[in-house]
This record gives sequence, structure tokens and C-alpha cells, in this order.
Amino acid sequence: MPQTREVPLYSTLSHSDVRSVIIGLMLAILLGALDQTIVSVSLPMMASDLQGVDLLAWVVSGYLIAVAVATPIYGKLGDLYGRRVMLSSAITIFLLTSVASAMAPTMPFLVGARILQGLGGGGLISVAQAIIADVVAPRDRGRYQGYISAAFAVASVTGPLAGGLLTTYLSWRWVFWINLPLGLVALLSSRRALALLPVPKVKRPIDFLGAILLIVGLATLLIGITRVGQGAGWLDTLNSKLFGVTVIALLAFYWQERRAAEPIVPLGMFSNRTVNVSCAILFIAFIEIVSLSVLIPLRLQMLTKAGADGSALQLVPLSLAVPTGAYIGGRLMTRMGRYKHLQMFGALLVPIAVLGLAFLAPGSAVSTMVCMAVTGLGIGLQLPTSTVAVQNAVEHRYVGIATAVSAFCRSLGAAMGIAVLMALLLAALQADAPASASGFSGAEIIKALIGDAQVHVDAMVKAQLAGSAQEAFRNIFSVASGIGFVSFILSMLVKDEALEERVPVERPQPAH
Repeated sequence: MPQTREVPLYSTLSHSDVRSVIIGLMLAILLGALDQTIVSVSLPMMASDLQGVDLLAWVVSGYLIAVAVATPIYGKLGDLYGRRVMLSSAITIFLLTSVASAMAPTMPFLVGARILQGLGGGGLISVAQAIIADVVAPRDRGRYQGYISAAFAVASVTGPLAGGLLTTYLSWRWVFWINLPLGLVALLSSRRALALLPVPKVKRPIDFLGAILLIVGLATLLIGITRVGQGAGWLDTLNSKLFGVTVIALLAFYWQERRAAEPIVPLGMFSNRTVNVSCAILFIAFIEIVSLSVLIPLRLQMLTKAGADGSALQLVPLSLAVPTGAYIGGRLMTRMGRYKHLQMFGALLVPIAVLGLAFLAPGSAVSTMVCMAVTGLGIGLQLPTSTVAVQNAVEHRYVGIATAVSAFCRSLGAAMGIAVLMALLLAALQADAPASASGFSGAEIIKALIGDAQVHVDAMVKAQLAGSAQEAFRNIFSVASGIGFVSFILSMLVKDEALEERVPVERPQPAH
């Protein structure tokens, strides 16, 4: 008897159905992404009110680590139990922990609430991106992934501004209270829009042991990397223990996934070259985004008289060019029906533009912004093409976990990139320091050049430090360019596959 091919959901939905679903998803993603940026401006007031300066960095880091750890878990649970219920539960967790954060009486309480909030935030982002693969045909996914990138861009640009206004005119606690009306709108609109999504009829067992081992392995890895980014040594006592636990937990996770009936992360997925390469490209793309977002303002403040506001302006081209590149890439992918050449072109633009940054004078504002814009366009072209490539390369039952793994690679790239490049910068600053400042650490050189009163040097030594710092930044940007070039090599290995088009079928009518 011939097999009946399952009709994909996206073939049964009208354009108005898809539009209502995408609007609901963009609200959910905007909610999760906004909380990654809105808090940053409010941190000094939080520390002052709650008397916890030593834990301040973990208000942000704890949230980001939890987002990264929750992402693959939510992706798998969405595959098993349906994405509508998982998205609703993620929004609910996010709202409840927003209330807890807003009412935090102490800094440890706030850090704990933010970690739990990150668990909801990770679900918001990973499940929403997987739903696109349910309701949109592969050939059209790039266009909608471009819209999602626009939601991230709006969050990154408006988050700090909104946080500053709320903190100045109301209180830092309103940074969290504002989530309630936004979240309720996202919850109601997404539930109504996602009523069209099917719920899996077959209930499969959950690999609880695999989930626990994955959480332990990823959490210890990211905590260790975050500590490095905050100035700790890679192999200091605590990091040695953390990374030791990481190795043991991930090896045990690998053993468990090979024997589990329904593994959290199907290891067979990684035998697919397109999945591996596209995840690696996303990993490198976020190394570049986050590293440049930190290094460009730092170089400007150290080597010119620009303040925080002036240096932040040089990031605007990057912030705007990434979603622009994603939108253009998505539209072209829909028109061409393929993604490989767009991936390759984007991957080639990035190392060229970053290498240009290495050899520009710190004060060349216009040239720097042009290079940042080209970098952003190149990264933007890679984001929807790589995400769609991963979704297109796996069976539909694994779309959720595959999308979540690609999102985790983005988070891991962001965490590892800034930790590694900042560590290299600190080492380069110290190695290139003139004899008159040979006893200075890299951190002390940064403080001296940005005018920190704790590190005082005379004008001559400061001029010598500036010259050596410029050379150090040139070396670091050259390293970042080399890392970006790896993406171009990898993109050549991706299979040039055609994307399936949407073939409308008549939706079954309910029986009367």
C-alpha cells in the first residue's frame, strides 16, 4: 500500500494566518530580547539601592547564561509537546520572574530572579524561531527570519534608551514592571495566533538525565567563560573546577544521548555537514558582533577624547546594518530559492571590513562607521541563511531542537568571543607597553588611558601607552578578521540545496 505523504502545516495556512502568527512571534521575541539590553543602563542604581556592587555583573551575566542553557531544552520540549504550550509557559515564567525582579529586596535575590527570568527568555526566543519553520515554507523562511532580526535590532537600539528613561524618571524597578503589559499582550496575541499549530499526538519519553547533564555542562562552561570576561584567569582555582565539571558532565551527556530512546539532542543531527557548518558560522558571527560592540567604543575612549556617548554612536551603523543585511538576505533567498552563495558573500565581507578597522586611525569616524556598516551587512546576510539552512537540513520532527542548537551556538559565540578577545587584548596591552609602564597590567593601562583617577600617569607616559595600545588593537582586530575568514572557508563546504516552495492545499473543513 503506498505511503501517504504528510501535508506540511505551512501548505494549509493562508497568508493572513501566517501574518497573524508572525506578529505574535515578533512580540514574544521583542520581549525576550529587550531584557538583554534594557537593564544595562540601570545597573549603577540597582547596586546603590541594594548594596551589592560585587554581584552587579551577574545581573546581566546570570540572565544570559540561563538563556543559553534553556534554549536547547525548550527546543526539544517544543518538538515533543507542541510549541504553543511551550511558548506560553516561557512567557508566563518570564512575567512571574519579572515581578520577582522588580520587588527584589537584596542583590542576591535579584540575581536569582534574573537567572530564572533567563529560563523564560531562552524559551521565548528558541521556540518562536522554531515556529517559523512550522508555518512558513523553507523558501520563504529567510524573509520572516529577517523580520525576527529586525525585532532583535529594535530591542538592541531601544533597550538602553528605555532603561535610561525609566530609571531617571521613575525607578530602576520599572525596567522589570514594564514587562507586564508587554508580556500580557504577547501572551494573549501569541496564544490566539498559535491556536492553528498542531499538538503532537504521540507522547514520547523525556530524557531527564540527559537534560540535567546538559544543563550542568553548559552552565559550568558559560560561568567559567563569563568569569574570564570579567577578569579572572582561564585556569584559576575556581575555573579549573568549573571546566573540570564541564568536561565530565558533557562526556556523560554524550554517553546518555547514545543510549536514550528519545534524546534531548539527537546526536545523528551532527552527522549532517550543513547543520555543523551553519552552526559554526552563526557561532563566529556572534563572536564578531559582540566583540566589535565592546572593542570599538573601548578603542575610541582609550585613544581619543570621545566619551561614552560619542563612542556609542560608532556602533549605530553596526546595529542598523545587521537587520538590514538579514532582511536583504531573506528577500534574496526567497527569490533565488537557495542560500549558499548569500552565505559565502556575507562571510567574505566580514573579514575584509574588520581588517580595514585594524588599520584605520582611531579618530577616523566616517571610515570606521563605513567598515562597521559593511561588517553588519555581512553578518546580517549570514543570520537568516544559516538558520534556514539548519532547519532545511533536518527532519521536521527535529526542527525545534535544531533551531535551538543554532541559537545556542549564537549565545556561545557571544560569550566566548568577548572573553577570548578581551583576554588577548589585556595580554597584548601588557606585552606592548613601553619600558616606562612595564609594571602595568593590561587593565591598569586601560584605566590610565580612559582617565581613571585610580591610575595616574604623566603626559609623556600616557602618549607612549597610547602608541602601544594602538598597535595592540591592530593585532586584536587582525585576529578577529582571521576568525571571520574561517566562516568564508566553512561556507564553501555547505551544500547548495534548493529550498522547497509553498504549495497551497485546501484546508480540511470541519464536520457539521
